Amino acid sequence: MRTAPKSIIRTAVFPVAGRGTRFLPATKASPKEMLPVVDKPLIQYAVEEALAAGATRLVFITGAAKRAIEDHFDSDQELEQLLQRQGKSSLLNQIRSVLPSYASCIYIRQPAPLGLGHAVLCAQPAVGSEPFFVHLADDLIRSEVACLKQMADVYEAKRASVLGVQSVPRADTDKYGIVAVEADKSATSRVRSIVEKPKPAVAPSNLAVVGRYVLAPSIFEHLEKLGQGAGGEIQLTDGIAALMREEAVYAYRFAGTRYDCGSKLGYLQATVEYALGHPELGKEFRRYLRDLQLKTARSEGGARHANGGGATRRTAPPVPSA
Repeated sequence: MRTAPKSIIRTAVFPVAGRGTRFLPATKASPKEMLPVVDKPLIQYAVEEALAAGATRLVFITGAAKRAIEDHFDSDQELEQLLQRQGKSSLLNQIRSVLPSYASCIYIRQPAPLGLGHAVLCAQPAVGSEPFFVHLADDLIRSEVACLKQMADVYEAKRASVLGVQSVPRADTDKYGIVAVEADKSATSRVRSIVEKPKPAVAPSNLAVVGRYVLAPSIFEHLEKLGQGAGGEIQLTDGIAALMREEAVYAYRFAGTRYDCGSKLGYLQATVEYALGHPELGKEFRRYLRDLQLKTARSEGGARHANGGGATRRTAPPVPSA
């Protein structure tokens, strides 16, 4: 029986009420968090990261058309009995291990799409007066040590809220919450300022908050006082800015590779790289990509010859080595 890693942070909040409009029509009737990366949905990767960091209480802030998330983490006796009768013990074990027995799930409906800050505020009754994780499943992070576990260790050392950050192209600052820090070169540094989606010309830096937070419970009182901010929503960034006027908040440059699975390109990149690392599929998939690359190169070589050496499309990038 699996047991939870020891952690002072017991609760993880997953805001999953968004409709995923960038993936329509795929997300019309199915949650974007249920999009699979190889053989597991995004939300399962998110939960596994939180469990690895020591969380035992999983709070999902849901909306319309999100019932599939609840079903995914519920037991399915009919399916388990079918797999048992068919002798598919490996699949049966995978199904049963989706959620360990020590973890509990809480589902809270966000009544209207009022922003990330409002979604976090909806979790207050379940979180209480303890520090907690916030995990955005769109941001899939691959790392040796779970990103939230890295951040939990920082929280234990600093006893203050921690934001997961990484550098982004300056042209993209208007897609993120952006922070300025006291020590630009340090992995962990106190935040001096934070602003939501600034234009590149006025952004205080290119250090972006990317979907991982450890927050002190005092964030709730600041979110309760907020009016609507950028985009007409209650912004978590504004709540953190208010919190910083009373206590320290730290930015942490996590170790790992982030995939923006809220974009189609980022989702495809994650799918390819996770498939290459899959214990059952990786070797054969790598061979397929190499064959595909050779076919593409031959096709483009033929096109250049037929066009008398004129301009052609750029060839596909090399397949990553194992």
